[in-house]
Amino acid sequence: MSTTLAGSRWIKADLRARKGQAVLTVLVVAGIVAALITAATLLEDGTNPWRSLSAQTDGAHVWVYTDDNPDVALGGIDGVTGTAGPYRSAPVTVAQEGKKEPASLRAMPASPPRVAHPVLAEGRWLDGSQPDGVVVEHSFARSLGLAIGSPFTVIALNGERHTLYVRGIADSADQGFYPEWTPGLAWVLPATLDRVEPMLGRSEWVTGLRLSDPDASQVVAQRVVVMLEDKLQRVYTWREVRAAMELDNRLLGTLLALFGVVGMVAAALALANAAGGRVLGQLRDLATLKSMGFTGGQVALLLLVEHGALGLLGVGLGALAGWGATAVVLGTYSAAPVPVLAIVAGTALVVLGAVGVPAWRGARTPPIPAVPASPPRGHLSRLARLGLLVRLPPALILGTRDAFTRRVPAFLTAFGLAVPMMMITIGLGVWATLDNFLSHPEQVGQHAGLYVRPGKQMESAEAQRIAERDRDVRAVYPGSDVNALAPGEARSVRVRAVGSSTDPYPFPVMEGRGYAERGEAVAGQGLLDLLGVRIGDRVRLTVGGSPLIVRIVGRTVEPDLDGEVLSVGLDSLAAKDSVPPQYYALALRPGADKAEVRARLLAESGENLDVQAAVNPADRLSIIRVVIVALIAVLALIGLANLLTASAIGLRDHAFDLAVLKAMGLTPRQVMATLVTGTGLLVVLGVGAGTAVGASVVVGLIDLQGHTSGVGAGIGRAPSPVTLAVAVVTAVGTALAVALIPARRAARAQVPVTSR
Repeated sequence: MSTTLAGSRWIKADLRARKGQAVLTVLVVAGIVAALITAATLLEDGTNPWRSLSAQTDGAHVWVYTDDNPDVALGGIDGVTGTAGPYRSAPVTVAQEGKKEPASLRAMPASPPRVAHPVLAEGRWLDGSQPDGVVVEHSFARSLGLAIGSPFTVIALNGERHTLYVRGIADSADQGFYPEWTPGLAWVLPATLDRVEPMLGRSEWVTGLRLSDPDASQVVAQRVVVMLEDKLQRVYTWREVRAAMELDNRLLGTLLALFGVVGMVAAALALANAAGGRVLGQLRDLATLKSMGFTGGQVALLLLVEHGALGLLGVGLGALAGWGATAVVLGTYSAAPVPVLAIVAGTALVVLGAVGVPAWRGARTPPIPAVPASPPRGHLSRLARLGLLVRLPPALILGTRDAFTRRVPAFLTAFGLAVPMMMITIGLGVWATLDNFLSHPEQVGQHAGLYVRPGKQMESAEAQRIAERDRDVRAVYPGSDVNALAPGEARSVRVRAVGSSTDPYPFPVMEGRGYAERGEAVAGQGLLDLLGVRIGDRVRLTVGGSPLIVRIVGRTVEPDLDGEVLSVGLDSLAAKDSVPPQYYALALRPGADKAEVRARLLAESGENLDVQAAVNPADRLSIIRVVIVALIAVLALIGLANLLTASAIGLRDHAFDLAVLKAMGLTPRQVMATLVTGTGLLVVLGVGAGTAVGASVVVGLIDLQGHTSGVGAGIGRAPSPVTLAVAVVTAVGTALAVALIPARRAARAQVPVTSR
C-alpha cells in the first residue's frame, strides 16, 4: 500500500513538473486518432450513404427502365424477393428562381410501397386530399433551395407550366445524389402526373427489383435484358448508385487514412522518444526508488502508467473528436462500428508498446543514485571535422558534435521530423492539384464554361445562332448525353457525344489521342476498367435499341460517374439520338465572365434558353482544403513533440558542460548557439529529407488515387518550388525558434562545476 501511494505521488509530481510536454503528448495522440476514426467512418461500407439509405428504405438492387409498361413477370426471376412498381415517370424541367433544372416526376401511390419506399426527412408523404403536392428527393431539394410549402414549378415537354407545392423532402436509395446524378427526382400522385404529362408516349416505366443476394444483381440484370429485349431503355444496379453516393467521401477518407496511418507511425516515434527522454532524465529518481525498495517490475509499471496514461487520454479525446467530426460530415450519429473500436484498441496498443520499451530500460536502472548516466564518448563526427576545416565558429562546431552524441535518439528525432514533413508536402501537393483544377478546368474536361439548352418555344438551330453571335463565345459544340447498355455487364453507361469528327471537343487526353473520325471514341479510366478493354480495342454498345460500335483511341481524365463515360463525336450516334442536339457546350474567351455571358444570352433569347455554368469538380472537394489545414496542424504538433524531446535530451546530456563552456570563454549567446545548433542540425536533416521524399512521391500517389477511383492518372501536381521553399523555411524557422527558448534559459542559468 505504501509503495503504491509513493509511486502515485511520484507520478503526480513528475507530470506537474512537465505540464507543457504532457499536454502536447495528449494533443498529438488525440489528433491522430480523430483522423483515423474519421477516415474509417468515411471509407467503411457500413456507414456509406447508400448502405444506410438502402437499409432504411428496403431499397431495390436492380432498377429497370422501359419505354412501356413491361408485361413480363420480373418478380418471378430467381432471387427476386420483391418488386417496386412499375411506376410511370415523365421528364420535366423545374423552373426555380431563374434556374431551370432537369427532373423526373415519378408517380407513386399515397400508401408507400414495401420495397424502395422513400424515407421522409421533412414534411409528409403524398396525400390524395392535396393533389398538387410533391415530395422532392433530399439532395435535389437542397440544390434548389426548397423547403416545405415552397412552390415547385415544372414545365412539361409540351411547354405547359404547372405549379406544385413541396409537401415533403425525402431520402432515397433509388439513384445517386444531385447534381452528380441527373435528372433530379420528385414523386407525385399518378393523377397529378397524368395532368402534367397526359401523353404516355413521352413517359418511361421504372421497375425496381429487390434481391435475396445483392451480389447476384449482375446475373439478374442479364436475365432482365434477355426478357425485355427491345422494350428496355437502360438498367443499373445498386453498385452504380453506391459508387455515385460515396465518391466525395471516398476521396476524403483516403486522404485522411493516409495522413492517419503515417501520422500514427510518427506519433509512436514521438511517444517512444518522449518516454525515452524522460527516462534518461529520471535515472537519479529511478535509482532512488530502487534503493527505497521498489523492484524492477514496479519501476517499469510506474513508467508505463505515467507515460501510457497520457497516450490513453489522447486516445479517448481523439475518439470523441473523431465521432463529432463524423457526425458533422455525415450529418448523423450512429453506434460505434467495428472499425472504430478496432482503431481505438489498436491505437491503445501502439501507445503502450511505444512507452513499453523505455519503461523496460528504466526498470534496469541500478540502485546507485549518485551516478548519473553520462552521454557516450567518441571522436568528432565527420561534420564536426568539416566544420574545423572550414574554420566555423567554435559554437557551431561544438553544436555539430553534440547533435550526434546519442546516435539512435538523433536518428529517431530526424526520422520523426521527416515523416510529418513528408505528409505535409503530400498535403500541399493535393492542394496544388485542386488549385490546378480551378485555374485550368480544361484539364478535367471543363473546356466549356456554359451549357445552353433551347427552351420549348425555340428551335435548336436558333439557340445555336444566338450562342455563336455572342462576343465572348469562342466555340460552340453541339452535344447529347445518352445512356447505353454495356455488353456483358447488363447495366447502363453514359455516352457523351460532343462536337463532331471534323470539329472535336478538346477532351483532356492523357493516353492515345482524341477522336478524329466517325466510330472513334475516348473513354474514362472507369469505363476501361469496367469493360476490361484497352486503347485500340473496339466496343459494341446499345443506345435505345441501336448498336453503337466504336474504337477507343484515347483515355481522358473523367471526373464524372467514376470515370464510366464514353465520349464520341455527335456524328457517331444514330440520327434519332443526335438530331436535334440536347445542348450546346460554349467555350468562352479567356477572361470572359460567365455571369455576364449568361445574362446576355438570356436577354437575347427572351428567357427561352436554359443557360447553366459548368460545375468544376474541385468545387465538390473544397472540404479537403479544410482537412489539409487541420492535419498539417496535427503533424506540426507531432514534429514539435519530437523537437522538444530532442532539446530536453540535449540539455540533459550537456547540462554540466555549460559551466565548462563558459569557463572556456564562450559567452551566453555562444553557448545558446551551441545548443541550438545541435538541435537545428537534426531539424534541417529531418525537414529536408521529408520534403524531398514527399515531393518525389506526391504526384504518383495522387495519380494512383485517380486511377483507382476511375478519374484516371495524370491529374497529380507537385507543390511549386516556391511553396516548398516557404514550407521548409517555415518549418526550420519555427523549429529553431522553439529550440531557442530552452537553450536561452539554459545558457543564462548558473550551473556549478561538479565532478562526474
